[in-house]
Amino acid sequence: MLTAALAVAALAFQTVSAITLEKRAVDYYDPTANGGSMLDKVGDTGLGEPLNVIISGLSSRDVLTDDGILNYARSIGFSEECFGIHQGDPQAANLGDGNGWVNQTVELRQDYGSAGIGTCLESVIGGNHFRIWRQNGSQADSGALFFAVSQEEPFTEHHTIVPDGYNIGRDRLVQNAVGQTSFNDVSYSTVARNITGLLAPGANGVNHNISTDGIVTLLTVTIL
Repeated sequence: MLTAALAVAALAFQTVSAITLEKRAVDYYDPTANGGSMLDKVGDTGLGEPLNVIISGLSSRDVLTDDGILNYARSIGFSEECFGIHQGDPQAANLGDGNGWVNQTVELRQDYGSAGIGTCLESVIGGNHFRIWRQNGSQADSGALFFAVSQEEPFTEHHTIVPDGYNIGRDRLVQNAVGQTSFNDVSYSTVARNITGLLAPGANGVNHNISTDGIVTLLTVTIL
């Protein structure tokens, strides 16, 4: 009986392990399939910004960590905000993973070629920036990172989004990312795939009433 019990326990362990691996062996889960949204939430405005880039859960695991995504972001021309100072309230997203509405993990800005101080220039003259959320709740644990990317105006225009800024921001980030990049002795290979059907095209519910084309770009990042 002891042998049988051990066999059952071993089978149960294998089953749980297989389920866990299966849960993480996907690019992402559709947030809208479980009550989430492909628009984040901008304060109490009732509006949101599109989650228009996803770092696949099938990317190298180290890329999907907080430190890993920061190093990757630096390899494609983004870094932390100027002197770590953030103006404005954080935005929240519901990725349908069971965690509900969660504030952004971090906001990164275009660094104009200098990971150390370049984002200070972006704060003044404007540029590209993005916010990050991780899909890792009890109901959807892909590990994927969802970005809300947009191109913004200079400080004098209060960092509002430029016309067509969500599409422009996404496309410029993807252009920087695809192919091989490196930072801090870590090299990456990134491939992109455009996805339709996740994000509704148009301006309904979108902050600043800026229309989007409805395309979400999936990036799969491999550490070389």
